[in-house]
This record gives sequence, C-alpha cells and structure tokens, in this order.
Amino acid sequence: MNKKVSIIPCPDYSEATVATALDELLAPLGGLDWVERGMKIAIKANLVSFLSPDRAATTHPALIVALTRRLTALGAEVILGDSPGGLYNSAYVGRVYSATGMKAVEEVGGKLNRNFGVSEASFPEGVACRNFSYTAYFDEVDAIINVCKLKSHGMMSLSCGVKNMFGAIPGTMKPEYHYRFPDHRVFADMLIDINEYFGDKIKLCICDAVVGMEGNGPTAGDPRHIGALLASESPYSLDLAAAKIIGLGVDNVPTLDAAHRRGLAPASADEVEICGDLESFVVPDYKKILKHNSIEFKNQLGGSAGKLFGGLVGKLLASKPKLKVDECVGCGVCANICPVKAMTIKNGRVYIDRKTCIRCFCCQEFCPKGAMKVGRTAVSKLLVKGKK
Repeated sequence: MNKKVSIIPCPDYSEATVATALDELLAPLGGLDWVERGMKIAIKANLVSFLSPDRAATTHPALIVALTRRLTALGAEVILGDSPGGLYNSAYVGRVYSATGMKAVEEVGGKLNRNFGVSEASFPEGVACRNFSYTAYFDEVDAIINVCKLKSHGMMSLSCGVKNMFGAIPGTMKPEYHYRFPDHRVFADMLIDINEYFGDKIKLCICDAVVGMEGNGPTAGDPRHIGALLASESPYSLDLAAAKIIGLGVDNVPTLDAAHRRGLAPASADEVEICGDLESFVVPDYKKILKHNSIEFKNQLGGSAGKLFGGLVGKLLASKPKLKVDECVGCGVCANICPVKAMTIKNGRVYIDRKTCIRCFCCQEFCPKGAMKVGRTAVSKLLVKGKK
C-alpha cells in the first residue's frame, strides 16, 4: 500500500534539464529495469483538450519525449494516447495531438495511438463500477505508464495520477459516467475502480509538476510554477504527495479519501516514504478548489433529524457551476456536454436549471473560454477564510 514517492527539482522544460531530471527521478524506484526488449508500453498522458503546452492543462511534451527516448532505447515500442473530452476519433484526437505538441513523440521513435476502438471491462471487485467501457488500445500493450499533470479540479479538487486514468473512458461517454455517479464520493470510487482494474498493467506513475495549474482547473485555470517532477509505482501515494504540495489532503480530495477508506493509501503524505525534499516544493498560496459538499453530517445525528440537518448543511456548503456572464460567448459547448441537459442557450447566453444540475462540473471543465467557474456559497467561503 505505502509505495515510495520520488521527487526532484526540474525548473524548466528544456530538453537537457528534463532528461537529467527524469533519470534522477526514476533512480530511487529502480529506474526502468522492468522494461524488456519487445515490450509494448502505453504512455497515458493528460490530453484533456486541444490546448497548447503553455496553458499548463496538459502533460508537457518535453517530459513525454524524454520518457519515450529512454523506453525506445531499451527496445520497447511506445504508444502515446489519451481520450480527451469530445469525439473519440482520428480527426478530433489528431487535433488534440497537434495542439498539445504530442506529434514530437513520432520524431523520437514513438507512436501516437490511432486505434479508436472501445473494449468492455467486467470488474466484479469494483465498489462503484463493475462494468465499463474503455479505450481499446490498452489491450494492445504490456504495460502502462501514467504521466499526469498537477492541477486543481472543479469536482475532485485534485487532478493528478488517479484522475488521469479517467482518460481510459472514451470521450463522448464521459458525461454518461458523470450522470451514473453524480455523488462525489461515488464518483471517486468509480475512479479508483478504473485504476484498480488496470492496476497490474500500470507499472509507473509520473507527475508533471514543473508548471501546474491553479484556480479554475482543470482547463481554464492559471499556470503556476512549482519546479518539480514526482514519480511512484502507486497513483495513490503519488497523489498524496502532490496534494500536499498544493495544500490538500485526504479530508478534501474525494479520491484520496476513497483510496484511504479502501486500504489503498495511508491517511497522510507524512506516512509515505518520500525520496527527496517534498517540503521544499510546498506552495502555501496555491489557488485551489476545496470540496465541502462531500461531508456527511447526517450520520452524526441519525434518523430523520439527521437527514434534515445533512440536507441543510449540504445546501449551505455545496459548490455549484457559476457563469461569469461577461466571459461567455454562447458557444453551447457546456449545453452539449451536460449529461443531464441542465443547460440551455437563450439569446447567446447560458441558463442553468439548478433543479436538474447534478454539480458534476463537466461544463466548468470543458468551457473553452473559462467562463464557467466553481461557485462557492457564502458559508463555505466563511468557513475556509484564511485557509486557501
């Protein structure tokens, strides 16, 4: 359970800096000694949308290229892939490859995934999700390396190793999974189920925290320099360490809470074996999105009074999508992606049906202009005042 985490400085994305840093990063974990000649290895990057690397929403190509060089030098066949939000086909994903700089992988001996087939998983051991569809290119490989980006996230507070594997779900199916699992705790368990299903194949997790994303993440936030790379064999240990850097932990990251409940992760990054100086990378004023609507107050009172109290507290603390009108262009992306069709476009503006909205934050994640924000209640802001 308590897998070690390696963390080292990486101040920028220059080729020489990243190459040296990657070697130093992997050394405490045994390097790439597990790679055998002829292996097929998928690099699962975070390619959430067709955004340029300087936006800090996607894994930087410099890290992907450096890793690809090392794997191909060991005789492995490398396939870089992801399923971003949107159509899972050659035209759409090809546009994402181009915008994110991932075509550079082909220049160093790797391949971009061109298999847009879908496979079906049966996972009886799952807690929330025992059957799901996933990107079929994972069936072609012997191992997966999860290369994520450190970002704030509207629904899960943290986007890192665990959340990155949601990219195994084909793009147009993602809203369906938000609809199936609208509760944050259950959605987190679904993400853990996906990670556990691919657990034997995921040999390594690497986090790009050279420049992270803070604020309105995971696509419309602001780049924030951190200057680090992290790696672990466990996505849960990796996320605990990454969360500590930006001031989060098990109490306010649903995926970490789920991993801890299921005995997959300790209660704190302090219980993880860290190879490197984690404390030196902590960013005290990192702008994050705290989740309060997953707190279960009703259990403390029990009965009908507990349900009433819990419902009241939930309304007082629950975050919700909030439109910044002057930034909205009425493009309709949010309305099209909303899994419960809670949004309509009238006279060039978005209107949200609050009774229908399940607060999955798909609209906030995929708004191309960043006009949809995570809106917190006045009570929630008061409770966390001074703790950002």
